[in-house]
Amino acid sequence: MGASQQRVVRAYRSAHREAQARRTRQRVLRAATAVFLGRGYAGATMRAIATEAAVSVPTVESLFGTKARVLKAAIDVAIAGDDEPVPVLDRSWAGAALGAETVEELLWIVAGVLGPAQARSAGLVLALLEASPGDAELAELSGQMIAQRATTAAWLVDALARKAPLRAGCTREEAIDTVWVLMDPAVFDRLTRQRHWTRERYQRWFAGSVRRLLIADSPPPPTISARSST
Repeated sequence: MGASQQRVVRAYRSAHREAQARRTRQRVLRAATAVFLGRGYAGATMRAIATEAAVSVPTVESLFGTKARVLKAAIDVAIAGDDEPVPVLDRSWAGAALGAETVEELLWIVAGVLGPAQARSAGLVLALLEASPGDAELAELSGQMIAQRATTAAWLVDALARKAPLRAGCTREEAIDTVWVLMDPAVFDRLTRQRHWTRERYQRWFAGSVRRLLIADSPPPPTISARSST
């Protein structure tokens, strides 16, 4: 076998191993999601995750290190909807939202992404937040999740402000905090699980609430007097 053929074989084997490793990682994350949602963070164990994924505990540990890191990875995939290494705000939907012609169109695009992301990730995020007070690693990860939500809220507020003025008296900081609260996974969980809202209703509520709370009302069209119309 010549040198060029050997390089082709090595490249093929390397690509095969990478694809296999990615499939294993995806399987472990699907298993971890089921275990965390079913048992909560405290009840979930690395062994339970490994058993659900049909792999060994050392395999899970080699992929993620700790149970907290498994949870964080599961949350990241749940929010994005896949394991592609592309930041959420660099994805195609964000470009479409920025290119929207109206505030309403922008908010509907964002709500259409937020609703499914919340449905996939809210339970996992709440498991992280609820367990974080007694665990330093979880507390750090929880802080990262809270900061990420603030970054997304700021992105949305700035995108809105480029299309319409904020209502009188509403500062950028207040607007960011308002969106940050509306995006809270606990809000989604309570509305959909406890108040039995559909995901579509949540999306309409989110878009409408942001519009009403943040954006200045358009001035009414000028009236035409009887004298000027004659």
